[in-house]
Amino acid sequence: MADAQVERAVEVLLGGGVVAFPTDTVYGIGALPNNKTSVDRIYAMKNRPRSRALIVHVHERASIAAFAQDVPDYAHQLAEAFWPGALTLVLRRRESVPLYVTGDRDTVSLRMPNHRLAMLLMQKLNEGDGDAMGIAAPSANRFGDAPAATAQEVVARLGAPGSGTDAPDFILDGGACPGKVPSTILDCTGEWPRLLRRGNTSVQALEDVIGRFVKQ
Repeated sequence: MADAQVERAVEVLLGGGVVAFPTDTVYGIGALPNNKTSVDRIYAMKNRPRSRALIVHVHERASIAAFAQDVPDYAHQLAEAFWPGALTLVLRRRESVPLYVTGDRDTVSLRMPNHRLAMLLMQKLNEGDGDAMGIAAPSANRFGDAPAATAQEVVARLGAPGSGTDAPDFILDGGACPGKVPSTILDCTGEWPRLLRRGNTSVQALEDVIGRFVKQ
């Protein structure tokens, strides 16, 4: 049943739809980054300011090169240590990454979630020989509200699939998310990393890996 749900979620995404899916932290509401109409729907359904970038979820560390450039060594160290996991890295974007995904900034936010269904979903998306595909996805809730940790909470916050453009087109139900706390977000565009949001991965753990302080 889970595999059939994943296949359906892939069909919806490739067809230009919006899918809610579980991660190791909270449920995300996602679309393909190169589909502006779908990304616009996510901003509208969340009432999210357009200046707030969406996190692009990827299925392997090698995907960093497809979305980011001028990546510092310490960022690769962090990805090696904490991906898949609850850490989002903010990096210099490649020109191929649309500005409507990045909040009109020259950076892109990347993360690899440690959740079987999320990883299977992205692996299925990336079958074949095309360019690496990610899923642009913020948390599945209205802006400022508490994130959803279950499929039922996604429905309560955004509406049931098929109930309108303000609701997801499909929900990949993976049960309750194990983390329930969003990912830590770290700016990795400078010589030293800088904390943008505290989350499920501790600053101490980050510093232990890279051997330098994280600006806070």
